[in-house]
Amino acid sequence: MRNCLLALSTAGDNEIERAMILDNKIAQIFATAVKKLLDKSCIKKSNVRAIGSHGQTIRHAPQAATPYTLQIGNPALLAELCGITVVADFRRRDIAAGGQGAPLAPAFHNAFFRRDGLDVIIINIGGIANLTALPAAPEANIIGFDSGPGNALLDTWAQRQIEQPFDRDGKWAASGCINTKLLTHFLSEPYFHIPAPKSTGRELFNSAWLEAHLAAVSNQRIPPQDVAATLVELTAYSIKAACTETLPKARSWIVCGGGIHNKMLMSRLCELAQGIEIKSCADYGINPDDLEAIGFAWLARRALLAEPGNIPSVTGASAARILGGIYQA
Repeated sequence: MRNCLLALSTAGDNEIERAMILDNKIAQIFATAVKKLLDKSCIKKSNVRAIGSHGQTIRHAPQAATPYTLQIGNPALLAELCGITVVADFRRRDIAAGGQGAPLAPAFHNAFFRRDGLDVIIINIGGIANLTALPAAPEANIIGFDSGPGNALLDTWAQRQIEQPFDRDGKWAASGCINTKLLTHFLSEPYFHIPAPKSTGRELFNSAWLEAHLAAVSNQRIPPQDVAATLVELTAYSIKAACTETLPKARSWIVCGGGIHNKMLMSRLCELAQGIEIKSCADYGINPDDLEAIGFAWLARRALLAEPGNIPSVTGASAARILGGIYQA
């Protein structure tokens, strides 16, 4: 399933049929997960107002001549299988309004983490890393964007070199050394120098991107673990640079997402950001692995209440919009 999804992130044969088959399969997997969760939690489905389903992004091109984004996971089928109303397709309305369609988490971050009088940055490290800058001044614009790769390239490299889905705790990368020449090539990527609002995904930071940069330094053989260490540094450095450029006075960074479990990544981020307090969102009562799911449940609630879910200063949309389509049970 994972390989099939990754294959759809770039152009290939028979894409529509493959995407539609996966669209239904993902909905079936989601439905099974929902039923297991309800059983485990002893919650009746009649007590669930709605499921907020982001789906699986297979293409995201807000900068294209005709901007578009596509997430699959058939919400109509999900509603049918679960017997619960589903809110889905959150990103396309923002793009229709001239925005990037991402990131969408900042609205929830603002509702949950904002503290008057305190500059705060929320860092979410998933496949792609994104940040939300919450200025101390309540009248100041919230800023949020994708800083660059999070776990995506690290996972791709681990799958290829050590045949593991990811580098657990960053132990393999920690056995290597950062290659400064390769890091310089990585950081030459134009995306890092585009001003916000901006968003990206696997359509840019994928195995082809990695291979192209490795080929650029092909005059030296770089051990696989050194490539892994350098990819960790790329993620840490690009996050730190984005944070300090966006909200330089912030002395409180809150981290969430799967990347928080990579000990080498967190160590490098702390080292690069000396003098800044870096905490897990667990310190605020939310499991780092759950924050994004909670955020989309919150966005689903906003849609049901006919309240906007985007922040124009974050996505670049012309105005605040109600996000998501509603599929009644």
